[in-house]
Amino acid sequence: MEIKLTTQEIRTILQGCQYTLRLVGSSKDYRRLQSSEYFSTSNHVVLNDAFNVLAEIVNAIDDVEQATEK
Repeated sequence: MEIKLTTQEIRTILQGCQYTLRLVGSSKDYRRLQSSEYFSTSNHVVLNDAFNVLAEIVNAIDDVEQATEK
């Protein structure tokens, strides 16, 4: 089954994910967890990395739209 989303819907979902990640990252409990000596990920990424990746994807979508509107 294929899910059909418009470009605007995709952008909105990704931006919502960014907002959610920002909320989680700003919570006192998450900051405490991430600063723990036991906090580790297999490739050393942190929540802010995921936020930045989503921002790059949204920017790439914007670039494609601007390029194809010409």
